[in-house]
Amino acid sequence: MATLNPAAKIGGKYGDLAKRLWFLLGAMIVYRIGTHIPVPGVNAALLEEMFRGSEGGLLGMMNLFSGGAMQRFSILTLGVMPYITASIIMQLCTAMVPTLEALKKEGEAGRRKITQYTRYLTVLLAFIQGMGVAVAFEASPGVVLEPGFAFRMMCGITLVTGTMFLMWLGEQITERGLGNGISLIICAGIVAGLPSAIGLTLENVNTGAFSIPLVIGVVLLVVVVTGAVVFFERAQRKVLVQYAKRQVGNRIAPAQSSYLPFKLNMAGVIPAIFASAIIMFPATMAQLAGSSETKFSFFLKDVAAMLGMGQPLHEILFAAAIIFFCFFYTALQYNPKDTADNLKKSSALIPGYRPGEHTAKYLEKIMMRLTLLGSIYLVVVCFIPNFLIAWKNVPFYFGGTSLLIVVIVTMDFMTQVQAYLMSQQYESLLKKANFKGGALR
Repeated sequence: MATLNPAAKIGGKYGDLAKRLWFLLGAMIVYRIGTHIPVPGVNAALLEEMFRGSEGGLLGMMNLFSGGAMQRFSILTLGVMPYITASIIMQLCTAMVPTLEALKKEGEAGRRKITQYTRYLTVLLAFIQGMGVAVAFEASPGVVLEPGFAFRMMCGITLVTGTMFLMWLGEQITERGLGNGISLIICAGIVAGLPSAIGLTLENVNTGAFSIPLVIGVVLLVVVVTGAVVFFERAQRKVLVQYAKRQVGNRIAPAQSSYLPFKLNMAGVIPAIFASAIIMFPATMAQLAGSSETKFSFFLKDVAAMLGMGQPLHEILFAAAIIFFCFFYTALQYNPKDTADNLKKSSALIPGYRPGEHTAKYLEKIMMRLTLLGSIYLVVVCFIPNFLIAWKNVPFYFGGTSLLIVVIVTMDFMTQVQAYLMSQQYESLLKKANFKGGALR
């Protein structure tokens, strides 16, 4: 009697899940190899020394999101940040430019056109950022071996190519793997630095810089914060919606009720990323100014000192920026008036509120309250590493924005896996039913 292959059995039960997971793993390996291929013409030792004290600046944040590629000045130094920036700019333009707004409403063809514009903008932004990185490294003596126009052009073209490759790789992961490819690439870059952070912490314990109770307390705090992030990211406000009786063909469908789910944090991690970049920008410019004696460099250094981590002005502006971007990005993503109009067209209403403008005002009130709570939650999570650094100078690597990204992307990945398994089981059920004589009609 022939025996069944276990892989075939798994493939029959879960579809091509194993194949998709292997593709995802292979793509991540390719990405990590790419972060170790350097751009020629740079003194790697001096570059590493320059990044050694930049953990709290914009360079440190970019290095974190690129998985250490910027510290090595690899061909993937810019990562997918230009693509994310271009996507956000296109979302802003879609909300403000009537032509793009009409294009968005055209369906799949319109979305493809907007995606094409986003790619063009990504190329432009990546080239500008690549040239900016080249100029910034040239300002540091000895980092660039042969500074000049040729180095800048080579650097710009190389980094644009790396960004476009990562964008293509992310699209392939989304299509042939599991989850959102761009988000998984960012998450992989952050997680890649976790072993070195753990090693540095253990080394500090051995030298006596950190006590064992302190490290245990930090680990417990990470667990508690992770649980809180999962709870708040899954939190929803459900609004009851009732549908009137409708005639479907020759029969009348009875009245039904459902819910409109509103997430507590609709903006995700975008407010934290934008706020961090804006607050860290003066410190990064002061760092790149180096030892120059111009008035502008002195001004930058004074501003960077006032905006240093742990300073009152830094904490106030950081919290205000997170709250502002929460409201701004949520308003950009969700329009209560459109939801109210769609409910009215579907003969649906919210009990106690008239269809149309009255319903839109009620939904807007709910959205404003949820956004306020969500912004406070983001501020608390992002301030945890600041407090730890100011208190005990703890290198709380896995906190704030990085923790939010890792937890949210992991939750989304698990949801995608569960949805894929359910769809495969449903398709298997349909095939069995049809095989047994067309029981499903």
